[in-house]
Amino acid sequence: MSKKNERNTKGKIINAAWDLFYEQGYEDTTVEDIIAQSGTSKGSFYHYFEGKDALLSSLSVLFDDKYEELSTTMDPDLSPIDKLKYINQELFLMIENTVSVELLGRLFATQLTTSGERHLLNTNRTYYKLLRQITTEGHRQGLFKDELSINDITRAYAMFERGLMYDWCISSGNYSLCQHAQTIMPMFLEGLCK
Repeated sequence: MSKKNERNTKGKIINAAWDLFYEQGYEDTTVEDIIAQSGTSKGSFYHYFEGKDALLSSLSVLFDDKYEELSTTMDPDLSPIDKLKYINQELFLMIENTVSVELLGRLFATQLTTSGERHLLNTNRTYYKLLRQITTEGHRQGLFKDELSINDITRAYAMFERGLMYDWCISSGNYSLCQHAQTIMPMFLEGLCK
């Protein structure tokens, strides 16, 4: 099987699983439901995932798919600060519309308890590549404080975003993640600028 077909099969399984988790809830979704929705086979499912729980960490794949899309649709004339605000708003809008608070909370829980890879921290993800690209552009333009490296800014931004998502989860989603970020993200970014 070619790498492209493997990615497509794995992607179909991930997309089907997260659609079902959102529609039916995590507990009420079975592996059989995911296989049927994805149009794949049981063998394919177990080739990529040990079980339904293993899919929780795949949320970062969906996030990266969104960032891949944003990297091509984002207005290149936006300032680096506006690009960071834009990608934040678009991701948080996606989360509010397609990922339940329960599922996002489960993702954080798996990242805390896993002895394997912590997908959210993997700096090879599309997310980190896009952040580095934007912060490099801002650094070249002299927007950020001189004492902050590109890695410092990228790491701080990622930590701040995770913190916003985590707070939304422990608050049971009782406020709009997007609206809250629209208020607080500019204050955070201002702290990084000269």
